[in-house]
Amino acid sequence: MRAPEYIFDAKEKPSLPWHEVPLIPATDESVKEYGCLVDDPDSFEIEITRWPAQGWRPVDAGTGDEGGYVEGVFQCDWTGDVLMGKNDAVSGEYVLGWSRDPQQASADRQTAGRDRVLLWHMNYHPDGGQLFFPLEKEPFVVPVALPGDDLKPDNVVAFWCDGTRGLYIHPNIWHEGVFPAGDRLRFLDRQGRVHARVSCDIGKEFGVYLSVPLKR
Repeated sequence: MRAPEYIFDAKEKPSLPWHEVPLIPATDESVKEYGCLVDDPDSFEIEITRWPAQGWRPVDAGTGDEGGYVEGVFQCDWTGDVLMGKNDAVSGEYVLGWSRDPQQASADRQTAGRDRVLLWHMNYHPDGGQLFFPLEKEPFVVPVALPGDDLKPDNVVAFWCDGTRGLYIHPNIWHEGVFPAGDRLRFLDRQGRVHARVSCDIGKEFGVYLSVPLKR
């Protein structure tokens, strides 16, 4: 299966029905299956997954998890009706989604309210966890789903974070970047250096886009 293209014109994607994703306030209790909320990124350790054994012989203790993590700024910006993401930690740039049907979305000017993101893609990282810590202390939303390759739209929820704390997700948690509740936002991003990525093109697999609310 070919890896997704992350930079494209919105009109390259078809019109599809929307699947509404529930918006849940992020609390210590609500996020505990997915990760945790973080007060101080400087004292927080990223989980690194041990390299899997290839057969019956185990990986030696103290090896296979020494790659460490990378760190950089993850920036989200609305460009007209298109939400763009840039992750300096892994040199990635992405079209995250749109505020309206991609066949009608404009990258030049805003033509619709920015109260939702129509999400076309999700991924997870089997090699390590990932921390998003807001640098401007403003609200943000993160869509997530629990581990397992049999992802379904009904499995996806979105956490609304008030911006006073960061959100950490465990390895193998489905997600797609971070969405600002306003026009733009920057995050400290810290994640496994290997940066293995397993993807799901929601539109192609399920014939829908995930409608992720941005307002409580």
